[in-house]
This record gives sequence, C-alpha cells and structure tokens, in this order.
Amino acid sequence: MTGTPFSSRMNPAETSALVTDAADALVHTLADRMLRPLPGPDDEAGVARARALARLHVLANLEQAVHHLQYGAAQAAAAAGAGYPQIGDATSMSRQGARRRWPGLVTNAMPQSPTRTITRSS
Repeated sequence: MTGTPFSSRMNPAETSALVTDAADALVHTLADRMLRPLPGPDDEAGVARARALARLHVLANLEQAVHHLQYGAAQAAAAAGAGYPQIGDATSMSRQGARRRWPGLVTNAMPQSPTRTITRSS
C-alpha cells in the first residue's frame, strides 16, 4: 500500500513558495514578539545584524519544533495504519529513508504462526 491518501492542490514549487513565505512571516512575528533589542550600535549595520541574529535564533528553535512535530505526525500516521512507504511519500523521502529517520515507528502487526515442533518417539 503506497502513496498518500491526499492530493496536492499546488505543484511542488508553489507549495515550497507558500510554505517558505508562511515560515518567513512566522519568524518575523516571533522575533518581534519574543526578543528585544539590546543597547548597542544604533547604526544601520548594527540594527541589521541584531535583526538577522534574532531571526536566526527563532529559526533554530523553529527547526527543533518542526522535527518534534514531524515525529508526532509520523507516529500518528503509523498508529492510524500507515506504513513506511506512505510515511516516506508524505515526507518526500523513500521508504528506507523514513525507516532510517524513525526506526521502530511501524511494526509488523501480523501474528507469527506457531512454530511446529517435531518429536520422535522411541
């Protein structure tokens, strides 16, 4: 069972542009909301450096959050019956790539057939 049970309304380039724009807006909002500038050079270069470093700080935190959320979504997909092929498709990676990133996420729920023991009578 491969493939994802959804279809994209956008092509990959449009999707990437939309996600990048949304992430950029979020980073700017979070940087303005979470961080305050420290006293320092009030020249144009100093202000630009402080803003860029604040965005970089937010992006590093956002990256950690995305990894955490992605793992949770992969767990939820597996719990709902998705296999590594579907999880890989949803994350634009191969089945093997998904298995390497999240080992043990999908387990084979097929019951093992009982082992047959042959005994000899003397």
